[in-house]
Amino acid sequence: MFDITMLNEFVVEAKAATYVGGGVARAPCRPSSHDIGYERGDWRYLDSYFGGTDFAGQEVVWLADEPVWAMNYFGCVIAPKLIDGTAAGTVIKAALSAMYREGRFLGGMEFDHPLGRYIDRSEGGCERFSGHECIMVDGQKAYALDYRGGLIVP
Repeated sequence: MFDITMLNEFVVEAKAATYVGGGVARAPCRPSSHDIGYERGDWRYLDSYFGGTDFAGQEVVWLADEPVWAMNYFGCVIAPKLIDGTAAGTVIKAALSAMYREGRFLGGMEFDHPLGRYIDRSEGGCERFSGHECIMVDGQKAYALDYRGGLIVP
């Protein structure tokens, strides 16, 4: 068995090592998916998504080959004249790197970057949560992502 603190620590570690940390892509587990994963001991993490500028995905954590946690998300550039997918990714990686250095992935974040202001709001904890992140450029929402997830209970 595990406790929520251990799970939260692993999720932060895995997220920091994969998309944000430039982790190595894996062979797609589904046709046309982009997959990146991380493992430590009995813990395993997979982020699998579809798309590019507009995208949808799912993150899953397994402990001893049993799924214990998941998060689904959908994000998109909503003002392509203000930001493109590459710039949005740059802002997101910088903001999330700062959040993960604090040892968390939930709880809200505001981060100023030369390409835009990243804002994240969430409710709940690792057990069950939902949230919204966006990038503001010149006072307008240019990118948005909604996410939700939590424990998987058999």
